[in-house]
Amino acid sequence: MHHHHCCKPNVMAPIVHPTKCCVQNTYSETIVPHIHPQHTTTVNHDFYKHQHYFPQTQSVENEVTHQHFNVYGQQPVPGYGFGGPRPRPGFGGFGPFGR
Repeated sequence: MHHHHCCKPNVMAPIVHPTKCCVQNTYSETIVPHIHPQHTTTVNHDFYKHQHYFPQTQSVENEVTHQHFNVYGQQPVPGYGFGGPRPRPGFGGFGPFGR
């Protein structure tokens, strides 16, 4: 076997293989603010309960009626004159409550 050092090697046409797909991932972070407004209304409710009271008082009154007569020429009724029993005011044989 002998080698030829002076000659160029023969080069064949290349054989092309299917493309090998590789994935290289890169990541980034992005902040997206979301604003959700909210409003609270406080409603104060005042409820008045009106309580009505009816205090009642009571009293007693006594009325006495007197009637005076001028009697001329007659004598007092027996038993009611001077020295005898006297009728209670408003009662007896004289006045509007008489007999």
